[in-house]
Amino acid sequence: MSLEKVLNAKSVAIIGASKDETKRGYQTIRTLLDERYEGNIYPVNPKENSILGFKCYKNVTDIKDPVDMALIATPARTIPFILEDCGKKEVSGAVILAGGFGELGKKGKKLEDEVIAVAKKHNIRLIGPNTSGMLNLKDNLNLVGLRDAPKGDIALLTQSGNMALTLITEAKVKSRKGFTYYVGVGNEADIKFHEYLEFFQQDPDTKAILMYVEGMSQGREFLQQAYKTTQDKPVILLKSGRSSTGKRSAGSHTGALAGISEVAKGAFERAGIIVIENSDELFPAAETLSSLPPIKNNSVGILADGGGHATIAADLLTDLGVKIPSLSEKTQARLREILPDAASVPNPVDVAGGTDANPAIFAECAKTILKDPAIGSLLIVGLFGGYGIRFAESLSFLEEDAAHMMGKMIKKYKKPIILHSLFSAAKPHSLDLLRYYGIPVYDSLDIASKCIGVLAQYGNYLATYQTRANFVMNWGAKTKSEGKKIIETVRKENRTFLLEYEAKRLLEIHGAPVSKDFLAKTADEAVKTAKKFDGEVALKIVSPDILHKSDAGGVRIKLSSDDEIRSASNEIIENAKRFDPNAQIKGILVSPMADEGVEIIIGTKIDDQFGPIIMYGLGGVMVEILKDVSFRVLPISPTAAKKMIEETKSYPILDGVRGRPSCDKKALRKLLLLCSEIIEAYPEIEEMDLNPVIVHEKGLSIVDARIILKTE
Repeated sequence: MSLEKVLNAKSVAIIGASKDETKRGYQTIRTLLDERYEGNIYPVNPKENSILGFKCYKNVTDIKDPVDMALIATPARTIPFILEDCGKKEVSGAVILAGGFGELGKKGKKLEDEVIAVAKKHNIRLIGPNTSGMLNLKDNLNLVGLRDAPKGDIALLTQSGNMALTLITEAKVKSRKGFTYYVGVGNEADIKFHEYLEFFQQDPDTKAILMYVEGMSQGREFLQQAYKTTQDKPVILLKSGRSSTGKRSAGSHTGALAGISEVAKGAFERAGIIVIENSDELFPAAETLSSLPPIKNNSVGILADGGGHATIAADLLTDLGVKIPSLSEKTQARLREILPDAASVPNPVDVAGGTDANPAIFAECAKTILKDPAIGSLLIVGLFGGYGIRFAESLSFLEEDAAHMMGKMIKKYKKPIILHSLFSAAKPHSLDLLRYYGIPVYDSLDIASKCIGVLAQYGNYLATYQTRANFVMNWGAKTKSEGKKIIETVRKENRTFLLEYEAKRLLEIHGAPVSKDFLAKTADEAVKTAKKFDGEVALKIVSPDILHKSDAGGVRIKLSSDDEIRSASNEIIENAKRFDPNAQIKGILVSPMADEGVEIIIGTKIDDQFGPIIMYGLGGVMVEILKDVSFRVLPISPTAAKKMIEETKSYPILDGVRGRPSCDKKALRKLLLLCSEIIEAYPEIEEMDLNPVIVHEKGLSIVDARIILKTE
């Protein structure tokens, strides 16, 4: 059902309306009245006849005219009964203010489930519960009670009323920008984040979407929608809880290593979302992205009236990955004509006092820099806006002229300009003029630089989104009948994990380079089997009751003589029986020792929010200590596979160190893509660990493999 009648409601029933000025049931009616909401307002309270001049109804069903939206300001326990009445009235949506639902545990979750069931029965869409409300500033539909929220072109979604208040206040005090909508998502019991995202993407008045997220119930659906939305409009997001490592899984290394922060941040960025980690950067990033075109070539020109600020800006932007190219000889020649001999003109450009007598020279310098084809944006840092305050009042007029000229450059050159000013707090008219033209002004050089960074990040995304996977899992694709039979056998035996040789066989039938193993029933058979290989062998216990073979003393490596193999076989069987006296021992897996190379790990698991994810990193026994890993939400593209490998700290090892040959990175990328394919092919897989995978100069070897199935 469309959210049109919910977020653009033409009539509102206030259920729990009150004459008490301290109650939301009074404040909402007062606000709607004061802000001249043009829709119909229907107070509902069985004890009152009228409130603030409006007729009061005993029940929502007593209202004769249609009702689009209900604001429910009553206790949690009353909500199911009230929604039943709303259903009889065919109300399209409801805002549930009350807390006391899923956020309180099992008892609250039971009540929340009851509320959802009633709402679904009657096709009522719910905002909340446990929400501060919603604002439609275009239509003055204020169901929050927050007065004088600035109107603009940013849609705001948060799970915190205080964060909403912070952002709205910041916009009102420091900016000319404002909002189209605000929605307090609350528990996200019914309407999900991705549904709001789709609505705001289609809203012609919304140019950017600003989000504060604590958690989301349908993360993959959100990523799929965000992938579509960010191609049209920027989405800026701050997610709390980044210090949490999520639930640890005893089943595999991947489960122990998959911290929610790494997974979420990577997934959001892949979907084109601008992820913000510091709350004071959140609104400036949204203001910038809603006002300016993205940077098309990841480059910036820096124009400063002091070497210190220029150097700091250059360091900040370099850390953000924005290029600071040298200006062309033609550009530098023109700047030398404008500026004194002491000026530095390669980039950053330091005017060296050349604007002290005439700050309008800033505009001529800005035009010259923006005309340079190597430059995709401009950051102006220093005193601009304060020349009339610091030197002579008459200079204010020249600054205003310069502001007009620079403001018009945005449209002419289609390149963004951001300005840092030491005098922003003084609010000179020249800076107001810049904001009028859509040029953001900040008193923090860090924030100004960050805003250049997000423009570059968004520009990079728009140039590359076609190469990224869209988060849609093609379940059952490329399933192999033999692989299906392996899983069916495991299920029939009431096991939740594949034995190593079963896991390797499943990988092998999909083309993975697994080691050639043989299962021996006895120590003598292990000796005989080992003769099939040239060189040393490894022995591993095979038991459906022992998942971690090393923990049970069930692994021996680098064995060659018959006596060594026989002794080691007997030893690991005895170790396994001591570890679990009831364990079923199927035998010993005999494998050739792999050639030397670099050990890596590839693993997959099911993330609570985003579904199947994949991990890559340095492997072997040190994996959980070093934690040099990268994550992606599945499926992955060839580009993602390449970046996963390159972004780890251990990446240089693959190029060869201390005389060792370089490793086959192409084979490694191919294996990552194959793992993505296998997870899509078999929805039954919960987790998969390939550890270690030994990467050679040519090719690689999967030495050990573990596959865990879902319990259902």
